[in-house]
Amino acid sequence: MKVKLEELRATAITAIAAAKNDDELYEIERSFTGRKGQLTALLKGLKDLSNEDKRIVGPLANKIKDDLQIEVGKRSAELKKEAFDAMSGAFFDASLPGNRPVVGRLHPITKFIQEIEDTFLSLNFDIAEGPEVEDDYHNFTALNIPEDHPARDMQDTLWAKNIPYLLRTHTSPVQIRYMESHKPPIRVVCPGRVYRKDDVDATHSPMFHQFEGLMIDKTTNLAHLKGILTVALRRLIHPDLELRFRSSYFPFVEPGMEVDVTCVMCNGDGCHVCKRSGWIEMLGCGMVHPNVMKSVGLDPQEYQGFAFGAGIERLLMIKFQINDIRLFFENDPRFLEQFPQI
Repeated sequence: MKVKLEELRATAITAIAAAKNDDELYEIERSFTGRKGQLTALLKGLKDLSNEDKRIVGPLANKIKDDLQIEVGKRSAELKKEAFDAMSGAFFDASLPGNRPVVGRLHPITKFIQEIEDTFLSLNFDIAEGPEVEDDYHNFTALNIPEDHPARDMQDTLWAKNIPYLLRTHTSPVQIRYMESHKPPIRVVCPGRVYRKDDVDATHSPMFHQFEGLMIDKTTNLAHLKGILTVALRRLIHPDLELRFRSSYFPFVEPGMEVDVTCVMCNGDGCHVCKRSGWIEMLGCGMVHPNVMKSVGLDPQEYQGFAFGAGIERLLMIKFQINDIRLFFENDPRFLEQFPQI
């Protein structure tokens, strides 16, 4: 048995040294030391040996197996070096830079939300979030939209079946919840997803993103509103952006206004995008309605404030001259990779 083991060692070492590639080396290793290899087959006769011979042959077999594994490791390293030397001499230049790894990147909406939060944090605003599944009171009633109010028809709502809950139609409920739990002075901005029962087209989606801002204090006025929006939108859209305020109606503010900005397509000269007016509608805003103040326990004779809200996709479409909202949700890398990253 001892002689046969030594012969097997010599044969295996010779075969290992002659291996021409990793696949051949693997097959040689398996044929000698594998579960069904020659060494295993030889050791099946161990049971027929005397106890004295077993004490000699057993350790020898283990040492041979270890030695062969060492030889396999050496030959594997030699094969790698041979392949590297062959590549270096032929066409491989080890000094060339490697391939740049593919890394993930922020979605443009996520990135823009971060920019919005950074902008308003620098203006001493807090950031607040709220539930996307909302109750009727916070989404409508507390915002001066009672059950029979025609303004409810302005928003195509997705209601839960048989229970008085809905997918929020705007981020304004977050303002109500924030005012319920915080005392003035209040400065808060609330970004998040909202839902409407809209058909999908170039400018509509059943799910999109908004951010709303709220400022409440004893002396807050329209001048503060104009100043905050001017600074914020110039940082977010363009430093030379001009704003104009015009009267409009929203049930939760009085007076209510819409804000237009100079068209970024034509710089205010007039084009088909702005319908030759030089202006593009950007967002709605106004002074918080006294009924909204009362719904959260604030005295409208003591406190006043303003609120504003804008669609995030709309701002991005204006900023980057994008003509189809669906592009944000199709996740085409050719579209997403065009946006600047941090």
